[in-house]
Amino acid sequence: MFIGEHAPRETKDGDDGQHVTPLESRTRSRVLHMVSADGPITAAELGRHLDLTPAAVRRHLDALVEQGAVVPHEPTSGRRGRGRPARAYVVSEIGHGALEADYDSLAVEVLRYLEANAGASAVTDFARTRVAALEERYAARLADAGDDPSERTAVLVEALSEDGFAATARPVGAGGLAGVQLCQGHCPVQHVATEFPAFCEAETDAFSRLLGVHVQRLATLAGGHHVCTTFVPTGGIARKSADPSGVAPSTPPRTDTLTHVKEGSS
Repeated sequence: MFIGEHAPRETKDGDDGQHVTPLESRTRSRVLHMVSADGPITAAELGRHLDLTPAAVRRHLDALVEQGAVVPHEPTSGRRGRGRPARAYVVSEIGHGALEADYDSLAVEVLRYLEANAGASAVTDFARTRVAALEERYAARLADAGDDPSERTAVLVEALSEDGFAATARPVGAGGLAGVQLCQGHCPVQHVATEFPAFCEAETDAFSRLLGVHVQRLATLAGGHHVCTTFVPTGGIARKSADPSGVAPSTPPRTDTLTHVKEGSS
């Protein structure tokens, strides 16, 4: 049994009607994960599997139901003495979203361990390897898009949107500073990239290789902006071949010449 499970309820504070200590938060997460894995599951079954008292299970289930993370399911076939069938629970759509957030936290912990034991370069290598799979798939989509960065960006936006990145693009600038502003309204690794910028950097490098130009990342969701914004030059600056080696041009474009492009605008 977890120490503290018999602790009295705290003063009300928060959506679940009580102040949640770190221990209670971890236990509630365990309850949610078990409902996800074994649901429909009853409170009695949860108590046996997690070694919790009936009062503790009820407290956590009531809070999860109030939050909308779990919902009652059809009664199980088993009978509870002479009473009505025991109520079982399953995870709701909201609960699945919470589980995804838990996995984000786990990913951060794993990467911290990797960095501490294998060095920052190991994290960078992992980020590049992860992006490489997407890049290979997108490269096949862009194979028939020609050499025009604008056309290639349009195809990339379609591919990103299909993968849930909520991507858009619009022309910006004029003359030698003309370009396309590529925006991504969603990032599946935002929580991880906030602490490990190597994931954003790997993606930016992949965009450069895919589009055949040296792109510039102007804003990121991980950096606290409302959208990821990448400037794709089309006016002749920073042009390079679509070399898979990803070697940047010898003279990258100056960021101070792009002040007319509003950071984070979509």
